[in-house]
Amino acid sequence: MQWTLVVPVKPLARAKSRLADTADDGVRPSLALAFALDTVAAALACPAVADVAVVTGDGRAGRALAALGAGLVTDEPAAGGLNAALAHAARAVRGSHPKSPVAALNADLPALRPTELARVLEAAGKFPRAFLADAAGIGTTLLTAAPGHDLGPAFGADSRDRHRTGGAVELALDSVDSVRQDVDTGADLRAALALGVGAHTAAAAARLLIPEQ
Repeated sequence: MQWTLVVPVKPLARAKSRLADTADDGVRPSLALAFALDTVAAALACPAVADVAVVTGDGRAGRALAALGAGLVTDEPAAGGLNAALAHAARAVRGSHPKSPVAALNADLPALRPTELARVLEAAGKFPRAFLADAAGIGTTLLTAAPGHDLGPAFGADSRDRHRTGGAVELALDSVDSVRQDVDTGADLRAALALGVGAHTAAAAARLLIPEQ
């Protein structure tokens, strides 16, 4: 089963505000872009992934991610937020891949490993809709939909509960930490670095002073 992944990237100037204790306003955009580059590069290297489509209105991010081989889906003109952008992107990619299962993947998974992503997608393929909770057990890092089923994104606060309540099956998998470890805080970044991040994030993080807990 070959998947089409949709990866949302918000405007870099507004990204990762919760990393203010780790990176200042001049550094956070580059750090957020590094996360996205490593996430997309790992996704493209996953044998279960046929295509990655980035949904963004940020020109810098779009150009950099397209250079890796990702497709681009421009955000909705009305700028209706993350879930509206994901639903728009899912419809767009299904226009050209109607029989492909679709997954929304967070753009802040800098430790993502292609083999672990493949395991998660294989498990998700058994259900009409499925999701993987983040490392904190509160949010969601991956949401999937089989052909003929709407993605139904409900990202944001408490998205784990919202996706479960909305009928998506929660995937209970061990040893897929790289697919769960998104980065919002300094503690998250330390956890990702401990797992082993991609080259872009490693280079960006080397210039930071990461505070201890």
